[in-house]
Amino acid sequence: MRMLELGGNAFDAAVAAGFVLQVAEPHLNGPLGEVPILLYDASKSQTRVICGQGPAPAKATIEFFQDQGIEQIPGTGLLAAAVPGAFDAWMLLLRDYGTLDLATVLDPAISYAEHGVPVLPRLADAISVMKSWFETYWPENAKIYLPAGDVPDVGSQLKNLQLAATWTRLLREVDAETDRQGQIDRARDVWKTGFVAGAIVDFCASGRFMDVTGCANGGLIEAADLAKWSARYEEPVSIDFGAYQIFKCGPWSQGPVLLQSLRLLEAAGLQALEDETSFYHYTAEAMKLAYADRETFYGDPDFVDVPLQQLLSREYAAQRTASIGNGANNGWNPGEITSFGHAIDYEAACNIALDDDALAALGIGEPTVADHGKISEITNGDTCHINVIDRWGNMVAATPSGGWMESSPVIPELGFCLGTRLQMMRLDPGAPDALAPGKRPRTTLSPTLVLNANGSGYMACGTPGGDKQDQWQMLFLLRHLVLGQPPQEAIEAPLLFSSHWPESFFPRQAFPGKITIEGRIGEGVAKALRDKGHDLQIASDWSDGYVTASFIRPDGTLGSAASPRGQQAYAIGR
Repeated sequence: MRMLELGGNAFDAAVAAGFVLQVAEPHLNGPLGEVPILLYDASKSQTRVICGQGPAPAKATIEFFQDQGIEQIPGTGLLAAAVPGAFDAWMLLLRDYGTLDLATVLDPAISYAEHGVPVLPRLADAISVMKSWFETYWPENAKIYLPAGDVPDVGSQLKNLQLAATWTRLLREVDAETDRQGQIDRARDVWKTGFVAGAIVDFCASGRFMDVTGCANGGLIEAADLAKWSARYEEPVSIDFGAYQIFKCGPWSQGPVLLQSLRLLEAAGLQALEDETSFYHYTAEAMKLAYADRETFYGDPDFVDVPLQQLLSREYAAQRTASIGNGANNGWNPGEITSFGHAIDYEAACNIALDDDALAALGIGEPTVADHGKISEITNGDTCHINVIDRWGNMVAATPSGGWMESSPVIPELGFCLGTRLQMMRLDPGAPDALAPGKRPRTTLSPTLVLNANGSGYMACGTPGGDKQDQWQMLFLLRHLVLGQPPQEAIEAPLLFSSHWPESFFPRQAFPGKITIEGRIGEGVAKALRDKGHDLQIASDWSDGYVTASFIRPDGTLGSAASPRGQQAYAIGR
């Protein structure tokens, strides 16, 4: 909001918010993470993707991990680090679409890092879970997140002075450039080949840190990996849906599963969604099919030929919905498209048995600590999301993640840590998401843009949630676009998520037929869903989903809505 009031646009505002989140929610994202960005340029009526998902480094091969005796890429430590993508993606957005200078958009984040941000309950809980691990194995994390040697009190101010120093030094090194674009380009160079890159490369080469393999390992990123990669523009994937067009990132993300699920429900008959039990039943069944296709077909399209045209066609949807009936189909049912796809070992994913409390203590994936200190529920998939619309009609939806404090040791010269997104890649060479140098992991990060049928901007939305991101967004969009609920009402309605398919994060477990739903549905609907064969788990009343949305009303005024769950999502406007 500060950027907008300074005269900046939605793109400036999103970049500034992205950097502030790296300070305010270090348990959910960081400067060396990744971010997919969907943008709508109102002046050109143009929708584009900025891919801020970095690839696997050159040394990250299937053979390397096999030689180490590693059967699955770990969820913590340095081995799972992809080339960091978030910074360059934010800079590309700022340079080409923003209007403010780099110092202005970085100023709030630097100020918060220097003076502190309020410690929210969930941040304190996450630090508490990791306390002994930090003290024993990752002492640099302890220096920042255990000030005075203990978990910071809720409401106290948490600083990261080294992070502030890194950004301040970056601004000094670009100051010689006289124009705005030159400063941003220089910042990108410093990040990829200057002192930031140097610190990353030295840390990976010389550091050895404990991870979930039970061994101390270094990293695989080298100078050439950082120097040659840049964020880039791509065309989004989209479908028409009623009076709207819905846009997602490509199959290097899970984004197309939302589009495919909508096609499946369209083929099954959207009128069935008007009944509450049928709404949950049909959405769960459609997602089982779409996510089975994710596991079978999706991967980096630079390396894998993904049959998106078929997957998103109405003809394919009609064929697939034949398996959706009145009862739950809890088998594994990927589609068949000649010459495409690769079967996964679903039975093996169903038989993985690991203790969730132990996983949380090791910082596996993206742990969410619920109920203020009690590890009562671990959900692999919390992160951050930003959506902004400005008075000119520009829209941004971005979902930054990775580089969170639980997953990797802090680089002392920088004040932040590497990400672990390579854990989403398989060591099966035939899999579409198989590890390969230069290949992007199939990320769960999945923002959404919605346009009116005439191509004008309507909505930017998204949510944290790992594999659940497109599940929760789909339920929101169906309630709003099909059932006509206002955005805030649609966000607050009870949500579910399925765990039927292998999750994207280590250890990649699957739970056949399992769906988790908020308790507010009532006993009658719960019984009806169980009678249909769903393995129904009842969560607390306000526990699932953090959807936010910004939109343009028919009269041209702007609106926004945000989930009350967790008390960390906000809708702001002036």
